[in-house]
Amino acid sequence: MAEPLKGSVLLVDDDPAVAKVLGALLAQAGLTVHTTKNGAEALAVLGQKPIDVVVSDVRMPGMSGLELLAEVTRAYADVPVVLITAHGTVPMAVEAMKAGAADFILKPFDREEILFTIRKALLRAQGDAERQPLKTSAFVGRSAAMAEVESLLRRAAGGTATVLLRGESGTGKELAAKVVHDESPRRSGPFVKLHCAALPETLLESELFGYEKGAFTGAATRKPGRVELANGGTLFLDEIGDITPHVQVKLLRLLQEREFERLGGTQTLKVDVRFVAATHRPLEEMVKKGEFREDLFYRLNVVPVWLPPLRARPEDTEPLARHFLEVHAKANGKQPFTLALDALQALQAQPWPGNVRQLQNFMERLVVLSDGPALTGEDVARELSRQPGLMPAPPQVAPPNAAPVATPGGTEPKTLESQRRETERQALLDALRRAGDNRTLAARLLGISRRTLYNKLEEHGLV
Repeated sequence: MAEPLKGSVLLVDDDPAVAKVLGALLAQAGLTVHTTKNGAEALAVLGQKPIDVVVSDVRMPGMSGLELLAEVTRAYADVPVVLITAHGTVPMAVEAMKAGAADFILKPFDREEILFTIRKALLRAQGDAERQPLKTSAFVGRSAAMAEVESLLRRAAGGTATVLLRGESGTGKELAAKVVHDESPRRSGPFVKLHCAALPETLLESELFGYEKGAFTGAATRKPGRVELANGGTLFLDEIGDITPHVQVKLLRLLQEREFERLGGTQTLKVDVRFVAATHRPLEEMVKKGEFREDLFYRLNVVPVWLPPLRARPEDTEPLARHFLEVHAKANGKQPFTLALDALQALQAQPWPGNVRQLQNFMERLVVLSDGPALTGEDVARELSRQPGLMPAPPQVAPPNAAPVATPGGTEPKTLESQRRETERQALLDALRRAGDNRTLAARLLGISRRTLYNKLEEHGLV
């Protein structure tokens, strides 16, 4: 018996009968279901409730499913969207995937098939919850290291060789993959992404290669995989170091022969796909330990490109910080900000273990939580004190002859835990106030997922 699903689904369909049947099916599987009749209602619900997956019909009056997909992708990037249609074709699937859809289902759908698809989407949402993609160029800056990376990517783009992007999380590997695609002769073709670490082996294999009707329980129709959808374009395989030995064998054949079979199928399919892969894992060490196939490593490592961490190019901190200030001030409807010297020095002193992504999120938080127009060292210190993994502001040193601080009213000092909870509660209230009670924006300001925000609000009695 399949494990019950956990999470919340927003169902968008203008047909009351379909909404009722599908809603009951999803609720029976253990999911919390919210139902709306159109895209406008769906966006209103997303702004107030912790939604994990959106399931939307494509053809609806007013805002179509594809238009809703665009809005969700823009405003709620961490929420996957599954589209349902009675008029599905491979070209339409390609269009949906290029627009950012997590998956698509054809009507009439089988019970097991839709639960299988929702399970994949939930796994993706959980895997990507704290992984916010970079919204702007990682190549802003003046370091020689990044200039060399950009030059190498543009030279590699003109060919067909597989590119392997290496480096820590947050250095901009997905952006680099997009540069390879956009600068290549395949720029008019699809750019299809697959995050390999987000899915277990069985789901990853079906997502990659697709499947035939009846290949497994829930496979009610034939469905193309990401490889097939990327035909004529680029397939970006993120976190390639996390795939299992079984999938490694199949991927090796695909890279060597440019051919594959769908799950449950016997027909060999040929594809014309450019592969770009990325990983933060030490593949050479994994090869020595027998965890990663040596022949697959060499097939992937044709054009290796290392993206340096931000701490290795500190001269880029200033131009990146100023760039993010400009971008987020405009996005939040604020006047341009200036960066005081002490604020810049505080930013440059940070190790930024989360690299460019962490700096970007921090600058967005500064924009929203500061009154401006000048950001000072005090503003930076305030937000640093709220961020795990960053160096706190230096402590205030009391004068040599200062008298000891008395506890008001002779009461016992607060415990560390009570102070932590009080600070956390205040940070939640502050973020909600600054975000105009928009829960999604508040979560982004705090650097956490929407699901974590709702859990914290409930924990502190703020729901």
